Amino acid sequence: MSDDGKDAGLVAMITSILGGNKRADTVTPPPLTEAPPTAPANEPEPVEPPALDALPAEPEIKPETKPEPAPEPALAETNTAEAPPKVATTRDGKQLLPAEAIADLVLGELRKMENFPATGASVTVYGYRHWNAMITFAPFSTTFQNATRFRQALPDLVFKLRRFVELEI
Repeated sequence: MSDDGKDAGLVAMITSILGGNKRADTVTPPPLTEAPPTAPANEPEPVEPPALDALPAEPEIKPETKPEPAPEPALAETNTAEAPPKVATTRDGKQLLPAEAIADLVLGELRKMENFPATGASVTVYGYRHWNAMITFAPFSTTFQNATRFRQALPDLVFKLRRFVELEI
């Protein structure tokens, strides 16, 4: 497979993961003269439970005339669809992801390569602004030649992912 084919496939995968049908080349960062957007808080807002004394007391009903309980209106309100959580982004539009999520992205891309082991490979993401990744293999999970090939492909993959993802600290 040619390098151009691999690059196109990688870009398509990254854009699908990062949520867009847009090509990465068409994305332009906002001009520096505008105020940077603020990232939304990902923490849920605390909700106070209702006080017990505020609940109405149920009337006493004889056992032979007890009607079926009516559905509570509170249950209908909790079944409503919640908005999906907002993803934190940087000023230049990169997604902020924890190291584990970036390691999963890198490992997922490496698994698309021919002869990549199904088990025994692990990716560690480290650093801060210019994060990096390291791949390790369990004994007998792959051949020396294949491990070398995967390690040589890793820097290119990390370089391309850095354009879309930043490490969350």
